[in-house]
Amino acid sequence: MAPTLYLFMPSAYCRSVLLAAKALDVELDVKTVNLMEKEQLKPEFLAINPQHTVPTFVDGDLVLTESRAILTYLSSRYGKDDSLYPKDVITRAKIDGLLYFDCSTLTIKWRLVVHPVMRSTAAKPDEEAVKNLEEAVGWLDGKIAKHPDLYLAGTSQPTVADLAIVAWVSTYEAAGFDVSQHPHVAAWLARCKESIKGYTELNEPGAKKFGEIFKGLMKSRS
Repeated sequence: MAPTLYLFMPSAYCRSVLLAAKALDVELDVKTVNLMEKEQLKPEFLAINPQHTVPTFVDGDLVLTESRAILTYLSSRYGKDDSLYPKDVITRAKIDGLLYFDCSTLTIKWRLVVHPVMRSTAAKPDEEAVKNLEEAVGWLDGKIAKHPDLYLAGTSQPTVADLAIVAWVSTYEAAGFDVSQHPHVAAWLARCKESIKGYTELNEPGAKKFGEIFKGLMKSRS
């Protein structure tokens, strides 16, 4: 039986899992949970994930509710080789560090920008929050600058770190933020768009949808 993935396509975290499954040729039973319609609060979903978050991943008796854990599990369990999540200790440490950077820095600063708008408590992002987010994207730019022709962990092909962060950066771009002011991020994003399997069909529509929702909410309150 195929693993089940509960998702909402505008979510970057959900799309990163789709990209990993595509890279690994893993078939998923995909079920949409519409967060805008509060479907995550339905009793049948709460029984699976009381935190009512997506993505939620079910593989037999295993339930995972953190996207980065899903990425590394899929790679370790289903990878025909270790290219997506290399076993080399140093390379894996770099990848894990990037996943933590995504979770603890990029995501946190992103939420402070977009959540007040998405939750209808503000008409536009807080200027200080935007400034802090841009600083964090600058840190990402600096990481890429250390090996500008390679991928995030210094590998010759994308790893789970690239899948996680490209889903976020593409959402950041779709929401109207200027990637071009971070030239190494922009160049890396362009490489990912060309090289990541399934990028166009699995990531772009969801990022675009998030951007439409986000910019639409700001426009409606201006």
